[in-house]
Amino acid sequence: MKLSVLGCSGGIGGRHHRTTSFLVDHDILIDAGTGVGELSIAELTSIDHVFLTHAHLDHIAALPMMIDTVADRRDRPLTVYAPDAVLDSLRQHIFNWAIWPDFAAVPSAENAFLRYQSISLGEPILLAGRAISALPAGHTVPAVGYRLDSGAASLVFSGDTGPCDAFWQAVNAIPNLRHLLIECAFPNRESRLAEVSRHYWPDRLAAELSKLTRPCQIHISHLKPGQVEATMAEITRCLQQFSPGMLQNGQIIEF
Repeated sequence: MKLSVLGCSGGIGGRHHRTTSFLVDHDILIDAGTGVGELSIAELTSIDHVFLTHAHLDHIAALPMMIDTVADRRDRPLTVYAPDAVLDSLRQHIFNWAIWPDFAAVPSAENAFLRYQSISLGEPILLAGRAISALPAGHTVPAVGYRLDSGAASLVFSGDTGPCDAFWQAVNAIPNLRHLLIECAFPNRESRLAEVSRHYWPDRLAAELSKLTRPCQIHISHLKPGQVEATMAEITRCLQQFSPGMLQNGQIIEF
């Protein structure tokens, strides 16, 4: 499998900051933040599956526009996968005719542009030999992370999360773990804000990573624009034994 980073920032501003979205191979999106805007119309049309970690705007912002852009070019619905609570948020607050058309009923319910598929923790969705499973996460709204398993190796994306023992238990049970993409949204000086908003800060991330028992490559995502250098400097000091790298737009990870 090949994961291309379209966006991995905790905000926008300038060409380097796009919010969370990853293109897997050519046909799968993990989250649909503003990074999706980097794709051409042809690339957008090729996407059949979107897996959402949660319904916060920075992770779904491009989804309504994406569907609107390519619907007339496709011969089947785009399938959006998420836990029931996340799908309910989309139905109630986005695709509700007030904010955006209900593409699950356009042009008809039988031949819609959008299809919802509920997922449960730990139950893999199999797509042409690739397995994608939802993992526990602890955020301010219902949220999950994801395991992407190529068969040869697995990549885990935490999504937005604060401390969550169930997440580490699930990660430690993955025998072929190779990559861990994990968020760290705030520097240490904003630890109170991070705690309230259920995100990590460097000191807490270091404490949580002590629960990781599987060797893997660590990639840091969701850094806030304007605080990237300060936060990464603290991460480097706190997490020396893990040698973490900063995830960047345009980066490709194969596994």
